[in-house]
Amino acid sequence: MNALQEEALEEMRTAIHEWFDEQAKQKDVEGTVKRTTLQIGLFNDVRLEYRPGRTIVDSFGFGYNDESGKSMKASPFTRERVLHEVRPLLAGIAKERLDKLGTSPLIDYRFTLRGTFATTEGPAAVTVLEIIDEEKKRQLLERIQSYIEKKLEKGSYPTKPLETFFLSRHLLDPFLYPEPEASRTIALFDRIQELNKERTQALAEHRSHLIRALTGWAEDVFLPRYYDVTRSAYRDHEYEIKPDAVLENKDQPNQPIDLLLYVAAMILRYEPNYSKSRGQTFLELASRLGSAKAGRMLKEGSGSFSQEDTHMRHELAECKANDVFALVTVVIRKEEAGAYERAISFLLSLLRKGFPKSYKIKLKSSGRESLPVKGLAKSDTHRFFANALAYSELHPLLEQYAREAMEEFEWYGDTEGDNSVMPGSYAVFGLGLSDERYFPLVEAYMALVDDEHQLAHDKFTAAFADAHGVTASSIPVLVACLRRSHDSLKLKIQPELEREDKLSLLVQKVEALPRYEAERVLYPIWGGAEKLAAQARKAKEPRKELLLRLLKAAGQA
Repeated sequence: MNALQEEALEEMRTAIHEWFDEQAKQKDVEGTVKRTTLQIGLFNDVRLEYRPGRTIVDSFGFGYNDESGKSMKASPFTRERVLHEVRPLLAGIAKERLDKLGTSPLIDYRFTLRGTFATTEGPAAVTVLEIIDEEKKRQLLERIQSYIEKKLEKGSYPTKPLETFFLSRHLLDPFLYPEPEASRTIALFDRIQELNKERTQALAEHRSHLIRALTGWAEDVFLPRYYDVTRSAYRDHEYEIKPDAVLENKDQPNQPIDLLLYVAAMILRYEPNYSKSRGQTFLELASRLGSAKAGRMLKEGSGSFSQEDTHMRHELAECKANDVFALVTVVIRKEEAGAYERAISFLLSLLRKGFPKSYKIKLKSSGRESLPVKGLAKSDTHRFFANALAYSELHPLLEQYAREAMEEFEWYGDTEGDNSVMPGSYAVFGLGLSDERYFPLVEAYMALVDDEHQLAHDKFTAAFADAHGVTASSIPVLVACLRRSHDSLKLKIQPELEREDKLSLLVQKVEALPRYEAERVLYPIWGGAEKLAAQARKAKEPRKELLLRLLKAAGQA
């Protein structure tokens, strides 16, 4: 090797040693791996990234990223030299350090050192070293089987999310189980959910671990067998089917593709709206491989719901639901309260059974109602609920629906951008405008709404103020709305607040808020602290004192 190559190699050698030295400083490694019998070591996948003058070794896989290429010096290595000279030398260095660690819990049963090297022909991804500790592997397989038998098959108590994190990844690890037994794996994952169903927050964490493990297996192990994958950290992966891709026994039970369909259904049922496209992509990729079941799921739904749950036929109305597309088709055959009652009851039943809340409605109806809120999306979902709200006898049922539908970080599927609305929004808006008895519903809605990704509630707030004015009953609701407001909202209620009794009620509510929320409430009314202070200077007692109390509550006095 020439001097530049020797210098580069020394840089990489130093980086590897520094990584091992840094890990050796970790405290209580034994305690970390003893949190669960399903963890036998800390590190199993380490990445080395080499560019001239810059080498990184880490265990997080940040990846090769040099889109411009302008900052990179010319590499002294060809791809051939990396493969046949650099790789063996680096593998020897890493192997020597691993041998010194022996059975240390720092290292998992398997250790892989991957490298991305700048070469004269461009980046080269190379597996530098991959070794398996057969004794650790044997111990881990025994522990996995013991855990399954004691905690899942014979157990009757909730399990720990950390255990699910490791178990799900182990069962899908091709180095532990070369070909996963799909039916058994699915049964175990269902059992985990069954054991933890009474603990809502923990169940969500278990499901998240299951979905992440299954997604990783699908994208890194299963799909690359049949598709050439173009990966991106910023957009969805792109898949191009291989010319010789053949999926054998595709519609026979207990095949690996069943795991792909299983995770697709889980993503569509439990993941947030922004993640659901991955589930649909998995189904489409399975269908392209010839899976009849995937085709049925795309047409009829994931199979997570019974036919009775997803199809309602009546002389007044007919409803069909497909959770894959998060779509409910509603046909109103006769414009009357009974038709909408049946449709709302159908939706409510679906949501209670876990149907995706970020769904959308495809409506066939002669009704053309809309809510008296300017700027809402002109969608079928909006029109359906506006039509239903025209029947006052349905309002209690609509409240039930709204309370079931409301979910932070979820949005109806036919809205986006500034028009996005949380599920339940149309029912809440219509009910809140119609009657004081639904004011608590509006407050509950505002406590959940994601104001970083939704503006529609500002439009409702303006309509609410116009409809109900400023009263002892409406002030708590107005404050709840204004706590979620944006600077663009201007609420024209100052004339009503000229009355000291109304202003006093507002002051009491605002004083109970944190300073930043108090300031947020006051801005849409007065346009900022300076304008409020100017009014306070001109006001006479007792109004002056009330305005000064508002300023103090907002930290401006």
